[in-house]
Amino acid sequence: MKSNLFALIRFLLQNVHAVKHAPLMMALIILLGFISGGSNAVLLAMISHLLGSVAPTSIQFIVIFFAICIILPLTRFASEALLINLSSIATLELRMRLSRQILSAPLRRLEELGSHRLFATLTQDITIIGSSLTNIPVICLHLSIVLGCLIYLLWMSWPVFLGVIGFIVVGVLSYQIPLRRGMRAQVVVREDWDKLFKHMESLTAGVKELKLHHDRREAFLKALYATGVSLRRHAIIGRLNFIGADSWGHSLGFILIGLILFTAHSLSGINAQTLIGYTLVILYMMNPIQIILTMFPNFATASVSVQKLERLGLTLHEGDASEKITRQLKAGASWQSVELVGVTHTYHREGEPGGFILGPIDLTLEPGELLFITGGNGSGKTTLAKLLLSLYIPEEGEIYLDGKVLTDETREQYRQLFSVVFSDFFLFESLFGLDSVYLDANAREYLAQLQLDHKVKVEDGVLSTVDLSQGQRKRLALLTAYLEDRPIYLFDEWAADQDPLFKEIFYYQLLPELKARGKALIVISHDDRYYQVADRVIKLESGKLQQAEIIAATAKRALV
Repeated sequence: MKSNLFALIRFLLQNVHAVKHAPLMMALIILLGFISGGSNAVLLAMISHLLGSVAPTSIQFIVIFFAICIILPLTRFASEALLINLSSIATLELRMRLSRQILSAPLRRLEELGSHRLFATLTQDITIIGSSLTNIPVICLHLSIVLGCLIYLLWMSWPVFLGVIGFIVVGVLSYQIPLRRGMRAQVVVREDWDKLFKHMESLTAGVKELKLHHDRREAFLKALYATGVSLRRHAIIGRLNFIGADSWGHSLGFILIGLILFTAHSLSGINAQTLIGYTLVILYMMNPIQIILTMFPNFATASVSVQKLERLGLTLHEGDASEKITRQLKAGASWQSVELVGVTHTYHREGEPGGFILGPIDLTLEPGELLFITGGNGSGKTTLAKLLLSLYIPEEGEIYLDGKVLTDETREQYRQLFSVVFSDFFLFESLFGLDSVYLDANAREYLAQLQLDHKVKVEDGVLSTVDLSQGQRKRLALLTAYLEDRPIYLFDEWAADQDPLFKEIFYYQLLPELKARGKALIVISHDDRYYQVADRVIKLESGKLQQAEIIAATAKRALV
């Protein structure tokens, strides 16, 4: 437990940067906890003295007794109140720090981890750690009680004290056996929670498909049940080992009292008063020892959660990568060219020895250009878009902005050039980051243009609803892109969910309007009947880029 407790204290101090003199405050919290616990031990010694004394009690003794009675709750309250404040700040700081690290981590890394793991970390792990932190003053309190009781035992009889210490050492060692078994089970439980979160994500996202396919539903439920069974089994194993350790620790106190009482006659200098004092002290010690032992599993579980955070790569030790992002200036509208030179990216697919290789790609984009990207499914169109946006870092080759190579220091600024609607876009109900006096008025104008003003209202930058059809939701995503008013627009299969009428509006009205405003446009599309509106069409086949000319016959078909 010692290493687990120190790991939690270290975690706490690493995540309270917003609190001035946090280490000193932590030291004060621990000190107050020990004062409170020591007050308990002193009161016990005074009570034991009163029970064995026949002389009248002095006024000074009485004053000290009641003064300690007042000091005890005050120090405990102060210790726990300070730590509740400190741990709540630490938990908030950790959530914000992890959120920033997630946003600053490479997209490919996040995709490999999976949203279920990130969600489990941001919810379950942080909650477990936060709740365990509040127990630090309690553990200090009861450790000091035990320490004070042991000092009092030493004062009464050092031979018996040595026997008690030896017994405690043996008891702690035997207690570690079931505790370690419980810890191993807890590690498996945490891994099963990741799997369960993934199943829950699949359940909520794929409920329609599961309703429509009996065999798929049953197979999914079977996999869900298997994960649940594994989680349940290892959770029970862990809890039973923790309970067994706790029960054994509780019994050790009575065993110790029995050994003292049964062997006291063989020890010289042990009278009835000393036996009563020892029995009273040990009985009093049993409760704090029991509480300490009960906290072992909590600290162990919290330690597993801390380890899980570190294994995910979002460690508490590393420098905050988000600082590179927040310190960047927004890119201006002035640019001359974006150029990809020899850019490649490899997908390592499960079950495939080599993987899918996109590139090498050579591509140039200039202001006012309308570029179409086409190709079959799996040809690498979306991957190329992510490389162009610098969401994926090229494994080989370079990206140039106005002739200057893109670096880690300029990558964030480069991304500010783009407004994007992904095929798997996400809609925020609030128009975050779009602060403008005319924001609502501009949004209403675009809502009318997108034929959504009868469905959606905007007030103080908040949309009245995003609960619309997929095609209408994509129009709302386009609204955000319009309001961003950035120099380069990228649309990934935007028109795929639109009706024929709005496809015509998109290709023949919206795109030309944006182009006329000097915007560069990249459109990933299979709608070959609209290719004639493009300045250039490029085609991807098996990750290789080909120039595709707009054939006259294609234009003629579109006009028929």
